[in-house]
Amino acid sequence: MTTPVALALAAALAALLLADHLWLGWDLPVHLGRGLSRLIEYMAFWR
Repeated sequence: MTTPVALALAAALAALLLADHLWLGWDLPVHLGRGLSRLIEYMAFWR
């Protein structure tokens, strides 16, 4: 992954989270946190 691609992906993610906060109301950080928590539990099981 090159630096411009990484910066573009980070900017797109930041724009999505900002749009969610200002207009959409999808509670994306909550859903992402729950998904990450489930992933960590799953990975700990296979450790």
